[in-house]
Amino acid sequence: QVQLEESGGGLVQAGGSLRLSCAASGTIFRFNTMGWYRQAPGKQRELVATIFSSGSTNYANSAKGRFTISRDNAKSTVYLEMNILKPEDTAVYYCYYTTRVGVTEYWGQGTQVTVSS
Repeated sequence: QVQLEESGGGLVQAGGSLRLSCAASGTIFRFNTMGWYRQAPGKQRELVATIFSSGSTNYANSAKGRFTISRDNAKSTVYLEMNILKPEDTAVYYCYYTTRVGVTEYWGQGTQVTVSS
């Protein structure tokens, strides 16, 4: 079992920045993939960013150039640095963890990010 604890959400003005953190605990395998999804009201959950145990990353087009995902393997923690935030970034952001390709095994409880115009 893996538990994910997110932090760092909040209210910010457009153009501002936020840093989300997600700490994993429990049975953590060395080779894993972590990342962030988000879900805005009335919309489907969207993959925002992924980071593999190698450090390789993938981003949604909406996040490229503004968001940076990173990880601290010693702390089993993944971060999402979000800059130049826009009102359309408003959503609940969910951390995830998986060791299986194409399958999300564990989710965090979600943290609200609200960007005011």
